[in-house]
Amino acid sequence: MIHPSAIIDPEACLAEDVSVGPWSVIGPHVEIGAGSVIEPHVVIRGPTRIGRDNHIYQFSSVGEATPDLKYRNEPTWLIMGDRNTVREGVTIHRGTIQDHGETRIGDDNLFMAYVHVGHDSVIGNHTILVNNAALAGHVHVGDWAVLSGHTLVHQFCKIGAHSFSGMQTAIGKDVPAYITVSGSPAEAKTINTEGLRRRGFSSEAINDLRRAFKILYRQGLTLDIAIQRLEGVFAGSAEVQVLIDSLRASERGIVR
Repeated sequence: MIHPSAIIDPEACLAEDVSVGPWSVIGPHVEIGAGSVIEPHVVIRGPTRIGRDNHIYQFSSVGEATPDLKYRNEPTWLIMGDRNTVREGVTIHRGTIQDHGETRIGDDNLFMAYVHVGHDSVIGNHTILVNNAALAGHVHVGDWAVLSGHTLVHQFCKIGAHSFSGMQTAIGKDVPAYITVSGSPAEAKTINTEGLRRRGFSSEAINDLRRAFKILYRQGLTLDIAIQRLEGVFAGSAEVQVLIDSLRASERGIVR
């Protein structure tokens, strides 16, 4: 399962059935779980822990130290969950001690070609980052979010669950849950209706979220007053509560 030309450090720990292609390099303090496939010409640095059934394609660099100028070779981590697909030329950097000391990736994510995930970023589950999307350091991406090609995300931004960005979007503020944004700088356009339908959201829930979008973005309210209005109008709606929670979690202000 390991090609003779691959270089595996003795301090790396690979499950017995991990496949490693020719000319790949796996450094010390790297753990790779069962069923994972590492294609040719991949470089994985540690400390990095990669779960089960991940597939990392050629020319990707996973777990490399960040170029952040504050980084001084402290032993920080990359933690990756299960069943992630990392396509060609993806770069994923470890964390820094200025944050929690690790970059963390959940399960079932797709990173298309040439995506960059910066230091200390936190990626949820079932996300899709399309070709050349780039996350600066400390970015948080919620479950089921989709970032289209060439989307750029400023450091410390939060991308809400089920949100969507159009191609070449430049995001400098937080994107609330469910919201579709596009443009440079990013502007909120509507609810991610098609994505919600595909994931089985009911018509009632989608209609509630559309009404919530109008309260948030079309009535000229301050954020605090909009949150109060949403809590009053949609009390008991679990879907709208996710939106409210993402608004309350914002520290950079939301995309308008």
